[in-house]
Amino acid sequence: MSSAVSERVELAKFCSSRDWSKAIRVLDSLLAQSCGIQDICNRAFCYSQLELHKHVIKDCDKALQLDPTLLQAYILKGRAFSALGRKEEALAVWEQGYQFALRQSTDLKQLLELEELLVVAKQSKQETSITSENYVTESRVSLPASESKPHMNGKSNETSETQNQEDCLNLCSECEKVSEYHSNSSDDSDTPQNGTSENVKGKSLMLLSESVHDTTAKTCIPYKNLSELINGSKSSNDSEDTSKVHDKSGDKFVTLRLEQCSTSSMVSSNSSDTTEICRKSINTSDTHDVKSNEARRNNKFCLAKISKTKSISVDFRLSRGIAQVNEGNYSYAISIFDQILKEDPVYPEALIGRGTAYAFQRELEAAIADFTKAIESNPSAGEAWKRRGQARAALGESVEAIKDLTKALEFEPNSADILHERGIVSFKFKDFHAAVEDLSECVKLDKDNKSAYTYLGLALSSTGEYGRAEEAHLKSIQLDQHFVEAWAHLTQFYQDMANSKKALECLQQVIQIDGRYSKAYHLRGLLCHGMGEHRKAIKDLSIGLSIEKSNIECLYLRASCYHAIGEYREAVKDYDAALDVELDSMEKFVLQCLAFYQKEIALYTASKVNSDFCWFDIDGDIDPLFKEYWCKRLHPKNVCEKVYRQPPLPESLKKGKLRKQDYAITKQKTALLLAADSIGKKIQYDCPGFLPNRRQHRMAGLAAIEIAQKVSKAWRSLQADWKYSNKSSKSGKRLRRKERFSMASQNRGGACCSTSNSAETSTSSGITEERQSGRSMMSWHDVYSLAVKWRQISEPCDPVVWVNKLSEEFNSGFGSHTPMILGQAKVVRYFPNYERTLVVAKTIMKDKPFVNNKDDEIIDLSKEEKSEKISNAKSCDDLYKLVGEDFWLATWCNSTAFEGKQLEGTRITLVKMGERGYDFAIRTPCTPSRWEAFDAEMAMAWEALCNAYCGETFGSTDFNVLENVREAILRMTYYWYNFMPLSRGTAVVGFVVLLGLFLAANMEFSGNIPKGVQVDWEAILNFSPNSFIDSVKSWLYPSLKMKTSWKDYPDVASTFATTGSVVAALSTYDD
Repeated sequence: MSSAVSERVELAKFCSSRDWSKAIRVLDSLLAQSCGIQDICNRAFCYSQLELHKHVIKDCDKALQLDPTLLQAYILKGRAFSALGRKEEALAVWEQGYQFALRQSTDLKQLLELEELLVVAKQSKQETSITSENYVTESRVSLPASESKPHMNGKSNETSETQNQEDCLNLCSECEKVSEYHSNSSDDSDTPQNGTSENVKGKSLMLLSESVHDTTAKTCIPYKNLSELINGSKSSNDSEDTSKVHDKSGDKFVTLRLEQCSTSSMVSSNSSDTTEICRKSINTSDTHDVKSNEARRNNKFCLAKISKTKSISVDFRLSRGIAQVNEGNYSYAISIFDQILKEDPVYPEALIGRGTAYAFQRELEAAIADFTKAIESNPSAGEAWKRRGQARAALGESVEAIKDLTKALEFEPNSADILHERGIVSFKFKDFHAAVEDLSECVKLDKDNKSAYTYLGLALSSTGEYGRAEEAHLKSIQLDQHFVEAWAHLTQFYQDMANSKKALECLQQVIQIDGRYSKAYHLRGLLCHGMGEHRKAIKDLSIGLSIEKSNIECLYLRASCYHAIGEYREAVKDYDAALDVELDSMEKFVLQCLAFYQKEIALYTASKVNSDFCWFDIDGDIDPLFKEYWCKRLHPKNVCEKVYRQPPLPESLKKGKLRKQDYAITKQKTALLLAADSIGKKIQYDCPGFLPNRRQHRMAGLAAIEIAQKVSKAWRSLQADWKYSNKSSKSGKRLRRKERFSMASQNRGGACCSTSNSAETSTSSGITEERQSGRSMMSWHDVYSLAVKWRQISEPCDPVVWVNKLSEEFNSGFGSHTPMILGQAKVVRYFPNYERTLVVAKTIMKDKPFVNNKDDEIIDLSKEEKSEKISNAKSCDDLYKLVGEDFWLATWCNSTAFEGKQLEGTRITLVKMGERGYDFAIRTPCTPSRWEAFDAEMAMAWEALCNAYCGETFGSTDFNVLENVREAILRMTYYWYNFMPLSRGTAVVGFVVLLGLFLAANMEFSGNIPKGVQVDWEAILNFSPNSFIDSVKSWLYPSLKMKTSWKDYPDVASTFATTGSVVAALSTYDD
């Protein structure tokens, strides 16, 4: 009790001397001990004297939560809104307070004060324009002598403080007059006469990349928005929208904001660079620019009067420093704070101010040092804890940042601002569950925080709660229809959901709001690219580059589009430009690496455009080391030293484009393209993350028809020998396989060419011949290579290669990695397979009670208690706790060729990421021994198919007769998916071949893959081909129609003979 009394005596002393900063510290201490309503109002009053208007509003809100009839709080809150220029809100607050006053009539003085405030506010509202003189006059009318004064305690029975309280009341009344002078004079004195702003318009500093920062977020101290600091990207397109909302934000130091991710917001496997949305820092409005003539007249007098009291001088200089931070004059602000700190080296407010200025200058270590000193000087300085947390987040120190922000919350448990901050930090560092928790609580406390809603949408998307995510994004837009970042994130959300229509609608909204927002054109270009509309993508990307010429994302993507449609000169030019861009992030470095590799592939493809398409042979012609580095996105230095570079564009390509004859339209081409578009659509997955891509559909259709034509020809040859005969002996078949040869690739270009000798065979030569009989014979490899080559030419951005054609990495088990969970993020494409994969993993662990650690050592799980825990496991976390370390286990595939043999299927891996995240994925290592086993299995499956069709059933159109043929096709498809022999593209290649083989057997798939079904995963998660067949035939067989009309199609290989004609066919549409 004595401590509280002494503190109140000290409070009265500080109020008498107008030392409001120290008075606030005492009130902080008192409120930490006991939350008294009147003390909250007292602190609000002190904040008002320092013009910390957002603090005033926050404290008044707290007081009104405890007592909704407290008139003093309505008066102070309304004045704070009025000072911030938020007249409508001020009027609403005063009207609400006035209604309470009329009903209770306990304090007639305050009722009259409210009535006077309302009269003035309503008169002001009716005026068409308000000059700065009007503003000063209104302020004076709204500051009567009876203004709310701080009370030492709201209870009348505490007589021990009566005298101090009375003194404080009188002094506070006097203080209002000083405050009025101060508010009128500070504007002129805050700005140096000859100083220049360090914060160039549209280019304010940001420390972390890509934020959707919202300046309307609730704030705690009147500094410029440090949250923009944390955002590393600069953009020049947001100022119109964000400056509008900042007028409502009040005090300018809004807090650090952090980016999302991309990231994806939502994690999507097909476009890692697309989830990142570049954001611009938001320009803060300058309330100090509003000056009145009367303030200028009183300036000299005010300074003289204030300087009589040392503490007033300190507070005044502190206010000047804050103003300079807000205006972007960071060096000048630091000099002001330095002067204060010379007199008092541990003055917390000055340390926080200087730390803030340092942070804006990107001197984060110095900023953290100042915030730390402020905490040491005053451990209850919640603002210092918050700002140090923000600065630490900017340095990537996520754990420390979260700790500091959590500590700040101890001082303000219901602070929507700090919850917002911590939620964004958590999101930035991919702790999505924590982000959802904090941001959900934030929007409960602050229902108008559009930034919190958009980050909440991003976090919910990452955790797979797509319905709630969409609601959050829409709520953010509802709060501000001109919030371009929210529209951009909603675009990405719809793109990830494969809803291209809604995504395009959102982008149209963004461009209507801000036609100079370059990210909108990048996003639309990305969307068009994902839909196979490369020419449309180029138009949008070109607009984006006209706004921001060094945007590496736009440069790389436009280069890829030019590359795909055969405009190689433009592609090479953009790839070179991307390589010249100065880097500021790892993501951009990866794009530069890819630009190097893609340029080489573009030059290689250009060298083949006038040659027959059969000589386009990336797997045979390109150096294995080059392909390995390309697939792994490694730095190309080693490749440059060891591999020949491609020569410049040949003279035959003077314009760097395809020839006119490549685009020439003929009846044969038209017929094939119509058929291909119809057939190719059948590859489409109806699942989130899989956009319909007309270019890929056409590729699939043409590849399927070519496969059908070539396989049919091979089957006719075989049928002559095998008709009405039994299966040939295995030794005979093996002999023929050994005697087959493939035509070696005739590419003799030096650059990126294979180091293998001419005796080695190409994987894509198409049909092989049998020397003894002279008849055509295809291997399984030849069949799939046709589809692989079409897949390679259709989307040159994707490194689609045969894994066994890589360098020595093949021997160490290079393979695919397909995550379902990455950290805490649920991968939008593949998470739907999570539950089934978890069940399969548990089944394997019980059947074979061991797993392998990352060093391939066996971990025994045979103990009985572990078996029970395996059965009860419900999540990755449960399995990881059971095993105790990172591990993998392998599915198996029952062999058809070799009875009783099991092949190693896909590895299911569980790797811990951070404190609460996991990488739960399927990986398929392609080691030589595994390759050999699956090669034999695929060869037997192919021969079984040939035998099934080329015997008595050859040419049949009776669906029932072809039962064995259908099963043979699906069996080979099953082994292909489990084999996974490509660096990527295995899924689409497998289904394209399936369509082609069914067509060759006169069965056309006329339906669609059911919603939610991914055929490759059906194969991977089944242990035998028969179970796979059972899982797909229920929807596949009813959609198979007997058709022979495909035989009338023109020959694909001769109609599109050259590589150039193939590229033209994939790049030309009627619209």
